[in-house]
Amino acid sequence: MDRLARRLLEVGALKFGDFVLSSGKRSNVYVDIKMASTFPDILEMIAEAMSEKLVNIEFDKIACIELGGVPIATAVSLKLRKPIIIFRKEKKEHGLSDDMVGELKPGERVVVVEDVITTGKSAISVARRVEHRGGKVVKILAVVDREEGELQFESILKLRDLIKIKDFLNSSKT
Repeated sequence: MDRLARRLLEVGALKFGDFVLSSGKRSNVYVDIKMASTFPDILEMIAEAMSEKLVNIEFDKIACIELGGVPIATAVSLKLRKPIIIFRKEKKEHGLSDDMVGELKPGERVVVVEDVITTGKSAISVARRVEHRGGKVVKILAVVDREEGELQFESILKLRDLIKIKDFLNSSKT
């Protein structure tokens, strides 16, 4: 994961300042996986790392929430040949008036993927919607876990790991 972490740092996905996160919390660190996933090599590394974590998990579909989860779910889908389900943040009022794109049959096992988890609210929202439709969530997997919530989630990287690598790289330059 050092290679992925270094690459995230190279493209500026780790930012310092004053930020309001989607959870509503304030933070002096922002992890921009949405921007980082616009780089094909980074998206490929994310898909590879997630695929490795899913190798012994039996599941039928990959679910995510728009926007950050879509490229990640798509990349993992292409790697593992599993269909995806995309949940909207809000139900749309036109067209089919649904909050889900894709197909979910009762009893299907689902892995929820997320870009960054702070409290886990978005991932839990997806998990609840999957279960409400009769699916079974077998894992929630994120690229980066900020480790600020009460629940533990599986992730490729922890925020503290990114900061340690950044600090190490900065100290080795001097």
